[in-house]
Amino acid sequence: MSRSLLLWFLLFLLLLPPLPVLLADPGAPTPVNPCCYYPCQHQGICVRFGLDRYQCDCTRTGYSGPNCTIPGLWTWLRNSLRPSPSFTHFLLTHGRWFWEFVNATFIREMLMRLVLTVRSNLIPSPPTYNSAHDYISWESFSNVSYYTRILPSVPKDCPTPMGTKGKKQLPDAQLLARRFLLRRKFIPDPQGTNLMFAFFAQHFTHQFFKTSGKMGPGFTKALGHGVDLGHIYGDNLERQYQLRLFKDGKLKYQVLDGEMYPPSVEEAPVLMHYPRGIPPQSQMAVGQEVFGLLPGLMLYATLWLREHNRVCDLLKAEHPTWGDEQLFQTTRLILIGETIKIVIEEYVQQLSGYFLQLKFDPELLFGVQFQYRNRIAMEFNHLYHWHPLMPDSFKVGSQEYSYEQFLFNTSMLVDYGVEALVDAFSRQIAGRIGGGRNMDHHILHVAVDVIRESREMRLQPFNEYRKRFGMKPYTSFQELVGEKEMAAELEELYGDIDALEFYPGLLLEKCHPNSIFGESMIEIGAPFSLKGLLGNPICSPEYWKPSTFGGEVGFNIVKTATLKKLVCLNTKTCPYVSFRVPDASQDDGPAVERPSTEL
Repeated sequence: MSRSLLLWFLLFLLLLPPLPVLLADPGAPTPVNPCCYYPCQHQGICVRFGLDRYQCDCTRTGYSGPNCTIPGLWTWLRNSLRPSPSFTHFLLTHGRWFWEFVNATFIREMLMRLVLTVRSNLIPSPPTYNSAHDYISWESFSNVSYYTRILPSVPKDCPTPMGTKGKKQLPDAQLLARRFLLRRKFIPDPQGTNLMFAFFAQHFTHQFFKTSGKMGPGFTKALGHGVDLGHIYGDNLERQYQLRLFKDGKLKYQVLDGEMYPPSVEEAPVLMHYPRGIPPQSQMAVGQEVFGLLPGLMLYATLWLREHNRVCDLLKAEHPTWGDEQLFQTTRLILIGETIKIVIEEYVQQLSGYFLQLKFDPELLFGVQFQYRNRIAMEFNHLYHWHPLMPDSFKVGSQEYSYEQFLFNTSMLVDYGVEALVDAFSRQIAGRIGGGRNMDHHILHVAVDVIRESREMRLQPFNEYRKRFGMKPYTSFQELVGEKEMAAELEELYGDIDALEFYPGLLLEKCHPNSIFGESMIEIGAPFSLKGLLGNPICSPEYWKPSTFGGEVGFNIVKTATLKKLVCLNTKTCPYVSFRVPDASQDDGPAVERPSTEL
């Protein structure tokens, strides 16, 4: 009986009309994407489920818990023993006598290995995200046309542009730049960095920062993603062939006033960006199409051209049976090695202000896990817009040039000669990068473009990047900038420190004492830089050997390269050359005559 009743009851339920679909009350608030709150800490990955649920993937972060906030034993111990970035910077920039002792012992190599591994491990390899994919995808890994991303974009459905914090509308980019970045009075770099450094930075980075105007800001034309010297040889084979002489491995050149310079566009018909009205015979042809913009960029293009052809002569003498192609390709590898050596031991050394003497030695990493591959990140590109380095005007000899006179000046390099420009740029101090209000009005538009691009690409807030690179987030604008007036203005515009954008945060952060910029620029920029340099194939165990560079002669050129050698082995006289302005006690005498080696 009971069984029969049960069957009738089930049949009754089946015959009932279906329940109506209940529509949400139009006035009810839409659930906020939980990932807009950035709940997952310590590099945990936020995965959304349904409308208002999420899960943090804490795999291999060293943390557990719903939001990856509970450290494991070893993680807790490591964090307890790890000094803060500010304390580490203080140690490395004080106690010169102690560091002189360290630099003379094996401890230097131990510390250098530690610096390289700790910094490089902060950069994901293989790459993770790009502007089109905020999740792990094959496209993010395989398509090298994209810049990679360290953090995914701010979700599109967040309540505010920066997630959930701050105002519904970000402040006008032009207003931001004029109020906080525009120079009132030139602020020199307290570390003594000069224009020779500033032009090197611009020349060097333009081989891998080449945003595609055709594809959009998330894409790059520099498909080598690192130090490949595409700014010397071109970023594609067609351009390279137009620049090559196809004899003894050399590049094309022209001789003016007895000196070697890049060829004209008439002799090497490649696309160069010059203003209309400048005839082809006055346009110099080099690997990077924009280097005609500044005499400082064409100065470095000339030096590396001379160095390439000089090394070709040395290799030809060592290997008379080698053909043009092998001489060219081996010389290119040697110049890549020279570049990395100069960047680490002189360029990064000057930037850091450390008393620890940095060392380029790929063998330091041969015993540790390391991937010899690199992908340029969009955040690295934005970070590297160091236009506050540029002065109010440019001094060469007794002359002072305004921006209008300096930009696209096609005669200055030949009129003065390489030596005079090197000497002048080495003696003129550059501007301080950090701290704000130090960008000349002629180039302020660059900062505006970076801010607008970061919004189009939906970069996460500045504080999220601080956390990603192991720093504590700032709790107030005053803590960020170190003074009340600017902090109050920023508070008014952004509403919340957690809504501050990436690039403004980097440039407005208070500087370390007597330093060129603040903590975040170092802690975020250094990992990108060192991973890119040491991740170059020539630093791998398979490449780092004499035979790669044509024998001991070529290998020694790499291992002994300096900025001074780059200049003085390719000029008739040896001017003052450094990435730092001379001290008052340094010799200010005339350049030393020496035999020419550039031809």
